[in-house]
Amino acid sequence: MTRLQHSQELLTLQSIFEGIDDAIFCHDLDMRITHWNPAAEQLFGYSHEEIIDESVYLLIPENRQQEKSDIMRDIIAGKRIGQFKTIRRTMAGVEIPVSITISPIRDPEGQVIGSSQIARSIIEENAAEEKQARLAAIVASSDDAIVGKSLQGIITSWNIGAENMFGYTEQEAIGQHISLLIPPDRLDEEDVIIENIRAGKKVDHFQTIRRTKGGQQLHISLTVSPILNKTGEIIGASKIARNITAQKEAERSIAKSMERMEILNSISKSINEDLDLQHILQKVTDATTRLIGADFGAFIYNQVDQAGESSWLYTISGASKATFENFPIPRNTAVFQQTFSGEGVVRIDDITKDPRYGKNSPYFGMPEEYLQVVSYLAVPVITHSGVVIGGLFFGHQEAGIFKKEHEDLVVTVASQAAVAIDNSRLFEEVKNLSDKKDEFIALASHELKTPLTSMSGFLQVLQRAVPDGTAKIFAEKALNQLAKLNELVNDLFDISKIQAGKLQLNFEPFDLSDLLDEVADTFEQAHTAYHLKMSADGELLVSGDKMRLEQVLTNLLGNAVKYAPEAKEITITAIRIGNEVHISVKDQGPGISIENQQQIFSQFYRVKEHERNTSGLGLGLYISKDIIDRHGGRIWVESTQGHGATFTFALPAFTN
Repeated sequence: MTRLQHSQELLTLQSIFEGIDDAIFCHDLDMRITHWNPAAEQLFGYSHEEIIDESVYLLIPENRQQEKSDIMRDIIAGKRIGQFKTIRRTMAGVEIPVSITISPIRDPEGQVIGSSQIARSIIEENAAEEKQARLAAIVASSDDAIVGKSLQGIITSWNIGAENMFGYTEQEAIGQHISLLIPPDRLDEEDVIIENIRAGKKVDHFQTIRRTKGGQQLHISLTVSPILNKTGEIIGASKIARNITAQKEAERSIAKSMERMEILNSISKSINEDLDLQHILQKVTDATTRLIGADFGAFIYNQVDQAGESSWLYTISGASKATFENFPIPRNTAVFQQTFSGEGVVRIDDITKDPRYGKNSPYFGMPEEYLQVVSYLAVPVITHSGVVIGGLFFGHQEAGIFKKEHEDLVVTVASQAAVAIDNSRLFEEVKNLSDKKDEFIALASHELKTPLTSMSGFLQVLQRAVPDGTAKIFAEKALNQLAKLNELVNDLFDISKIQAGKLQLNFEPFDLSDLLDEVADTFEQAHTAYHLKMSADGELLVSGDKMRLEQVLTNLLGNAVKYAPEAKEITITAIRIGNEVHISVKDQGPGISIENQQQIFSQFYRVKEHERNTSGLGLGLYISKDIIDRHGGRIWVESTQGHGATFTFALPAFTN
């Protein structure tokens, strides 16, 4: 090689030495650095001038210097060391991970005179490896199933979580199609998922069902993401599956509990609001049958006939009554006796295997034409006084259907039903007594009318016949008392008709002004000592029963006289307000307390302060309120004690 060629080769090597991205430096056997390229300057921070002739140990941490001695033994022996990963130190004292390739430098005679080193920072590589290791550890330790698959659906990776969840080992799963885990009726889901993955879309929290190796179906939540290669091409999908079976079961349990609570609340509300015994029993039977999932349910009364058998009063749910029409359930049969005697709940997984089953002649077991009962539940319905009203009976054709929770639910409903049945029976008894009372009052009132009318006629003849004096005064007093008695009888007669729903009203349009004038004339003739002030404003047309409204006005005026005998002024006001006509009667009496105002329109209620000083049964305002209510109006009182009382009733105004 000529000197020129040698010079050109050195220049080429120098160019490569200075232009390469890796740090390249050389040192002699005394560890003095002899060459230092720009990349080394950038990696370690020392300039060429600062590092040449300095010891290579400047770059080596103290705890790694023995490592350098070991390397040098191999270098001196002529060995090359490739891709050796270690730690080196920068000028700033920062230790960095590097990968070093070390080669011996020889003289023309072949003797090793130093070494050359190519160093590359592996900070990013280490970070990537650490990240990959962390991810691998997460995947390996995750309780979720993490599965990789190709775009053709072939399983490519399978973690421990997947093995635990689905039961397949890694060796069994990898290479299989993902349909291995998909129930047949859900295979089309995979096509939709792959279609989204090919489009680069992530499938997030997709809830579905997958199948284990043992055939068990699991509720899972799937998150599926595309897998991309270095060029960004989608080559597969990673799937994270979380088992949410327990969550779904909890949700179903909560929903079931909420449904049961709603049914129980509905039962409680409906049976407490209903006083019809048949309705109550049907609601209870329907609701409990639904609550416990029985094929059918029935309520049977514990009423005993002359033969000692239970009578045929019952409700049924889940089957027609005709199913059991000709099938007696004798209360003294072993299966039913425990319920009808109130000994306790009977819950049997398979009644056909119970030693008491099949002992009721002429039937031995359940005939084929009837519902087949295997699971059996019977709960007595017992009042607070300990009387067994009857029993709730349930059946299902499968064994082991009824559990302790079902038993507890029916027991709860049975206790509520017992109270409702007691209330219903009491209501029926009270209603019967009330009907008899109303019948008696109506009959007595009617029968009293004839002698009262006769007595009134006789007394009027007697009053006219006797001369002035004591006898005439007594005749007048007798007529007054007879009028009061007649008023009481009329009130009782009206009450009996109101409660029987027979108080008839004859509606017709008329002007209340005319009625007010008639009532005022009658009042002034009967009560000459009183001054009646009356004012009317606006059109007072209404549609109503004139006679009954006159009865209301007469009652209010009579009360004003009765309860304010010392006050000689009464005011009647009539006015049109919007779509109503308001009529007010104001007295100057002692007034009515707030307590009495709240009760004054009740039947048989009388103001306590005046009870001893006034006659009457406390029916007038009750009857008046009923009449006004049936006219679509309203009646009320306003009063301050010591300042009189104002009774007002409002009626809908009549419009042509």
